[in-house]
Formats: sequence, C-alpha cells, structure tokens
Amino acid sequence: MTKKYMIGNFQPQPGGFTAFIPGPFPPVGGYHFEATVIQKSLEAVRLLGKLDGITRLLPDLYFFLLMYLRKDAAASSQIEGTKATMIDAIEAEVKSREAVSPDVDDILHYIKALKFGMQRVKEDKFPISLRFIRELHKELMDQARVTQFSNPGKFRTSQNWLDGTRPDNARFVPPPVEVMKTSLAQLEDFIHSKDMVPPIIKAALIHSQFEIIHPFLDGNGRTGRMLITFYLWQVGYLEEPVLYLSSYFKKHKEIYINRLEDYHNGLVDKWIEFFLDGVIEIAGEAVETVAKITKLREQDLVKMAGLGKRAAESAAVVLPNLFIQPIVSISTISKWTGFSIPGAQKVIERFIDQGILQKKDPDLKYGQLYYYKNYLDIFE
Repeated sequence: MTKKYMIGNFQPQPGGFTAFIPGPFPPVGGYHFEATVIQKSLEAVRLLGKLDGITRLLPDLYFFLLMYLRKDAAASSQIEGTKATMIDAIEAEVKSREAVSPDVDDILHYIKALKFGMQRVKEDKFPISLRFIRELHKELMDQARVTQFSNPGKFRTSQNWLDGTRPDNARFVPPPVEVMKTSLAQLEDFIHSKDMVPPIIKAALIHSQFEIIHPFLDGNGRTGRMLITFYLWQVGYLEEPVLYLSSYFKKHKEIYINRLEDYHNGLVDKWIEFFLDGVIEIAGEAVETVAKITKLREQDLVKMAGLGKRAAESAAVVLPNLFIQPIVSISTISKWTGFSIPGAQKVIERFIDQGILQKKDPDLKYGQLYYYKNYLDIFE
C-alpha cells in the first residue's frame, strides 16, 4: 500500500473559505520511499551522468544551452496558457526593433529570467535561497503581461487562489500570508539541509512544496519550474544546466496537475515517480539531441568544405552562428560577415543551394526570414 504523508490539510478561514495549511516540512518522521522510487531515481541519475558526459563533447555547449533555454521557456509559458512557440521567440530576436505580441513576450521574459539565474549561480556563486527566488521572479515578471498585479520580486502580502473568481469557489487556495512565511522558511532550510534525501528526489520535493505554498501573486509555476534545474546544477548533479522538464510537464499537463494534487494530499511517491519519469525521458531525449546536432554539424561542414575558398571562408563564419541563431535575415548575415547587403544575399543563396537554409515565405519580397530548418527540427 502506498504510504501517505501528512503534507498539510484544508482549514476554514475568516473569509468563509478553506485554505491549504502545510504541515512541518519535511514531514515528521522523514521520508521512506518505495523501492520503485529509489530504482527510478538511480536510472534518472545514470542518464543525467550520461547527458553531462556527452554535452561536454559539443564544441559550442552554450549554443546548445541557449536552444534548450528557448525550448523550456516556450513550454513553461504554454503550460500557463501562452500560445506562442519557440520559433516565434527566435523570430522576435531577429526582429528586435519590432513590437512583439504578449504571448511572445512571455517567452522572452522567461528566457531573460533563466539567463539571469545562470549568471547568479555560475558567476556570482549565489545560493538557491528565498532571495534568489525573489530575484528570479522579478526578472520573469517585471514589465511582463499579467492577469493581475504581480508585484515582481516580492512575496505576496494578500491571499491568492487558483482557478476561480474568488477563494470560496477556487480549485485550490494556498496558505494565508503568515503561514506562507513559515512554510517558505522551512523550504529554504530544506534546500540547504544535509540529509539523506537523494538530490534528484529533493528537486522534485522542492518544486512541489513551492507550488503548494504559491508565494507570489502570479508566475509561481514558471518560477518553480526554473528552480528544478538551478537546484540540480548547484548541488553538482549537473555540470551545466542542461536539464529542462517543462516540455515533459506540458506534454502531460493534466497528469502534472493531478500529481501535484496527489502531493498535497500526501501521496508523495506518486508525484516523485512522475517527476523521475520526466527526468528519464527528457535526459534520454537530450542525449539523442546532442548526437543529432553533432551529426548535422559534420554533414554541413562537409558541404561548406566543397565550396570555393572565399565562399568557404564566409561559410565558416556563418555556420557556427546558425547554431545559436537558427533564424536569420539578410541584415543578420551582413552583420556576422561584414558584407554588404548584396554580398550577404549571395551567402544566403549558397546556403539555400546547399540545403542548409530555406525561406520562411517563398512569396515574400521584403523582410524575408531564413530558417536553419534541419537544426530547428531537432528541437521541435
């Protein structure tokens, strides 16, 4: 029989509604995970190690990371209702002077927050803490689209709720403010505690506990999903932040929500098994992605080597940049090579002839964009 933990319970509040009041975290008596959970955690750790090893073979790891940041940003934002895609976000980067739609802006804000978090963890050696969480939230929500006042970078000072017009008809009501503060302090202690919980499982618990606390007025889901990667990275389970689970959570959105509900109902192992299945699936896919990128790079380098000397020299400048910016305009190529617009157009035509670039809209006369489609397809 699946063990049930005392995560908390719903209690009546003065406003005529019930709110979830978390119990002590971690639960009294600690955790006693089922054998299937431990077994899955070992497989997840094995695949993370394999992913870490293979990504070190990439000549430009940062390019790979940036594409995964974009992919995670799109998936995490789509969980919250955003309709834009990773492709839309990359196009927006090319059209930097143009106004972007609110949906695309959601993704761009998420990318900005992820980049900020990477700098804080790697360069500033900043610990995962309540301050770090507030800073991430500020980057995510400052001047972003919101359905209500989000108070970027500040924990809430009023009651919030999920899915409803008010607390008494909501699907879930997180803890009141004073209880929230206590729960956040316990979460921070757990993040830094030296205990026997395997870090891969601990990452799952940090995410689920953060979500039931729901400490912000808006942006809790996106902030909580970022914490998974940053925690595993900081504790050394990842040499680089190469694991992003949002696409898995989006693919199984209904189950994701149900398993988080299982968690606050005390069925912790059900949530953790789902989480570990995600780590196993996404890490395995990422290993395959690295292999596909390596193969594509080799194929296209061979194509470039077959060009004349001058053409090959300009191609040697453009091709590596396509791995970081796989959607380009003529002005993009001109900037990379220093060529005039007609010269940049010739470079693009050579890449089209080699089957590397293709036009987004063949009928468009002005403002044409060009896709490195074979590369984009690997991530889509």
